[in-house]
Amino acid sequence: MISLEGLPGKGSFPRGLHPPASKHLAEDSPIEVLPTPEQVAVPMLQHTGAPCESLVKNKQEVSAGEMIGKSEAFVSAPVHSPINGVAAMASVTTLANGRHVKTQPIKAQGDQLAGEALYEDIFGGDWPKSGLDKHQSKTIVQAVRDAGIVGMGGAAFPTHVKLTVRPDKPIDTIVVNGCECEPYLTADYRLMIEAQGPIVTGALLTAQACGATQIVIAVEDNKPAAIAKLREAAAGTNIKVASVKTKYPMGGEKQTVPATLGRYVPTGGLPLDVGVVVVNVSTAAAIARAVLRSKPLTHRVVSVSGRGIATPRNLLVPVGATHGELIEFCGGLTDDAVRVLAGGPMMGFTLAELDTPVTKGTSGITALTGQEARRITETNCVRCGRCVDVCPLNLVPTRIALAAKANDWDLARRYYITACVECGCCAHVCPAGIALVQLIRMGKAQMPRD
Repeated sequence: MISLEGLPGKGSFPRGLHPPASKHLAEDSPIEVLPTPEQVAVPMLQHTGAPCESLVKNKQEVSAGEMIGKSEAFVSAPVHSPINGVAAMASVTTLANGRHVKTQPIKAQGDQLAGEALYEDIFGGDWPKSGLDKHQSKTIVQAVRDAGIVGMGGAAFPTHVKLTVRPDKPIDTIVVNGCECEPYLTADYRLMIEAQGPIVTGALLTAQACGATQIVIAVEDNKPAAIAKLREAAAGTNIKVASVKTKYPMGGEKQTVPATLGRYVPTGGLPLDVGVVVVNVSTAAAIARAVLRSKPLTHRVVSVSGRGIATPRNLLVPVGATHGELIEFCGGLTDDAVRVLAGGPMMGFTLAELDTPVTKGTSGITALTGQEARRITETNCVRCGRCVDVCPLNLVPTRIALAAKANDWDLARRYYITACVECGCCAHVCPAGIALVQLIRMGKAQMPRD
């Protein structure tokens, strides 16, 4: 049941759709800690912006939490070793999105914080809800930057950039996004069920950094247990926990903001343009740990799900572990699994190799069976308009995709190709089976820069 606690939004947004959620496969699986891998390969680019340069040399000993990569660019985020070990020779790997990036392998050595001790170190202990005003805005932002925190909902945009105050665009509201709308994935749900403390504290610190007076935690109404636990944890604060409609892609910030606040982000714009900063629940928890405990982002919760996984689970894993190691811990792939995705079926990338490393933005792994992955034969566009009917940003996806296919960049720009968030609604309903999202992604990559 939608409950906005007096907020001006209507609990939903125009268009969108309702794909099968399939959350039941993993939603009741508590977060488990992946055993420390023999080696991790930490990518030097896990975020939007400039890549990091390695700070360590071959055979150098490193400690868990030590910074091993950094860039002086403002839009970037440093990377840290998640384990105690020895640096190996730097290499290059291909990430799930197809980008070739430098990586710093670390071979595990010595004692490791693992199991319940690691879980408690990251999520356990006391998380204060008062007295946080002693932390100055610049101090919070610097701590977030030093910790290498990025958007953990998938976008991986450096969080310190979001939190940096701009006098010309004041922020009055923080929205903490708990709308995990991607089918199958339940990592954020389990975090809301098990670790509300750092989420609430992180939300308060985010507001302190931005000078915001209003804080909203938005959760879809198909997660009543998470809503109840967050409301209990937020008692005594000014945080409102809003229950919004279950609808895809509610997790997109341009859908969450109007659903809760009734404010519409302009095409090509950002929530910043309407006085709002949006952070994911996992990001909020990481902010609390960075500011209060001076701990960097080295681990994250990943949902390993799908009917192609033997035992779907939610795992706390080190950045740099391979997708294959997570799948193996979950019992491996089923005999009828045919496709493995980094992410969910709507926005995820098909993995060519299972040794691809997990990054800070990896929220899930989905394995699909042959029946689930089956596609209809592609035909010509029939001009039915279904893609327009469901596009949450009111774009014309088929025009954008076909313009990209024809390398007509003027037309692609005219139809706002860069505004597309690649949510996959259009491809999901296309009766012609056109790979609309793939064409749009290709267009963005190939389009000449102004």
